[in-house]
Amino acid sequence: MWIDAHAHLDLYATELDAALRQIAQHRIFTISNSLEPASYERNLAIAASCAHALPIFGVHPWHASAHAEHLPGLRKAIEQSPMLGEIGLDYYFVKDAAEFPRQRKVFEHLLGAAREQDKIVHLHTKGAEADVLRLLEQYGIRRAVAHWYSGSLEILHKLVARGAYFTVGVEVRYSAHIQAIARAVPAERLLTETDNPGGARSYIDGPGMPALLLAVVDGLAEARSTTPHAIEDLVQANLLRLFGDDPRLAGPCAMLSQPARSATETSVAFL
Repeated sequence: MWIDAHAHLDLYATELDAALRQIAQHRIFTISNSLEPASYERNLAIAASCAHALPIFGVHPWHASAHAEHLPGLRKAIEQSPMLGEIGLDYYFVKDAAEFPRQRKVFEHLLGAAREQDKIVHLHTKGAEADVLRLLEQYGIRRAVAHWYSGSLEILHKLVARGAYFTVGVEVRYSAHIQAIARAVPAERLLTETDNPGGARSYIDGPGMPALLLAVVDGLAEARSTTPHAIEDLVQANLLRLFGDDPRLAGPCAMLSQPARSATETSVAFL
């Protein structure tokens, strides 16, 4: 089974029906991260008609300011969600440093909930990798996924030592630094992602569609000198290990425990 460990199905507009058809056709297990409460509600509605979609709640750092003074209002969504994402810090795309304290306030609130509820967190770390690592250590977070990690190899190794998993996406086909990261991540911590529909816009014409994942797997296999089928099997096993025996993830675990499908497409002309 293909694994898209980080996407945003709620951000599809007119392409949503086509995207859901691709997910079903290719059997792409898709973790659909949210940006804020309304985003999560749309993800829940989409997942109701898509067996391969797992909606999770988070407050993206770009949306933190709107929620920093309303944190109690997030409690229901936090408790309902089987994991928390997309959460984190962004000191790269967010240019106004006055926003950073509100980002940290929201992030720390969500990390506190993750610690209390023993939940996996899906992390946005852009330009703030050292602070994210420090807060993971401070809050004793046991299970984390670093989404589209692009920081230093030094901090990558420290995150590895904390048990973090890493998603690799479409940039592996273009960036020597991301290729180096793809090689540096231990095999047992490797996951794949698309960050659809917006993540690939710098590389393709239009929104990313789910089958873009097959091209990501091709690029990752090339970077690691292996085969797309081996990456598919590895990532499926890794996600199962990450989920472990978490009762909130029993349904996804049952789906992921099915034998990995043989890859009949190993080269996709989406890029």
